[in-house]
Amino acid sequence: MKTSDLIIIGTGPAGLAAALYAGRYLLNTVVIGKTFGGEAGRAGKIWNYPGVKEIDGLDLTLVMREQAEAVGALIVDDSVESIENKGGCHVVKTSEGVEYSGKALIIAQGAERKHLGIVNEKELHGRGVHYCITCDGPLYKDKVIAVVGGGDASVKGVNLAAQYAKKIYLIVRDPQIVAEPINHDEMKKLGDKVEVLLDTEIAEIVGGAHIEAVRLSKPYNGSEMLPLDAMFIEIGAKPSTVFPSSLGVKLDASGYIVVDPMMQTNVAGVYAAGDATAFFGRFKQNITAAAMGAVAATSAYSYIQSSPHVCDVHWKEAGREGRTM
Repeated sequence: MKTSDLIIIGTGPAGLAAALYAGRYLLNTVVIGKTFGGEAGRAGKIWNYPGVKEIDGLDLTLVMREQAEAVGALIVDDSVESIENKGGCHVVKTSEGVEYSGKALIIAQGAERKHLGIVNEKELHGRGVHYCITCDGPLYKDKVIAVVGGGDASVKGVNLAAQYAKKIYLIVRDPQIVAEPINHDEMKKLGDKVEVLLDTEIAEIVGGAHIEAVRLSKPYNGSEMLPLDAMFIEIGAKPSTVFPSSLGVKLDASGYIVVDPMMQTNVAGVYAAGDATAFFGRFKQNITAAAMGAVAATSAYSYIQSSPHVCDVHWKEAGREGRTM
């Protein structure tokens, strides 16, 4: 079994930011994740990360990885099979059968955006099929796009996309939109720029190198085919509850990890950050994930410092340089 001070689950912005801060605290840190970069790594162009005018999501997370590794973090490209608490020691087993133990644990595995699960969705991801209007909406200035979903997130997405797109179709599978009145009213002010297709689903995405159209579940203007330059899927996210539940971590009604302002869960030595939590409600961005990761690492450092005998792992004494942010 390989021992460490801190184990971080997840290699997205939350996990990598936590690793960077942990390294600054001179903690022996291992970061485990199979899908490097998380949702950020698959987001395509990102326009709203402070200090960076424009960057591909994968490139952004690669820079974060370099920063984390530069301060000593070990990045393990493997999936987690199980997490157990053994006498105050958190033991993580990977799919390759390697076990890691640590005094503190940060869960930053994110929440996967829900997909439609239809033909060509995966193949055209990042090539006209997107899951983040904030990230990729500016790419489609004066273009025709569709937003899929009938909740508040999709309506807010339409309002945001209206700054760029010349025409927006909101495709709703239900007979009505369920959104906050203020957001719904704002969308109505957009007039003919937005057309709402109720009781309609996407049956297929059509395209080669890029999306060209979608096939609808019922005809619109006499045709099932709707030509598009892009489609944004806003039907929510689904957090994984397997590992938090195995540790006795408290979850909210939607399955997100409950944390306090310092990212502490109800289990000693276990913290959470990023989209695995609903700390900022439905507002889930790379910048907030990274911020939560930094806070979680700081809390983990304080815990390890105050609990030197937990798990019998010897953490490194941080000198003045290690305590400087």
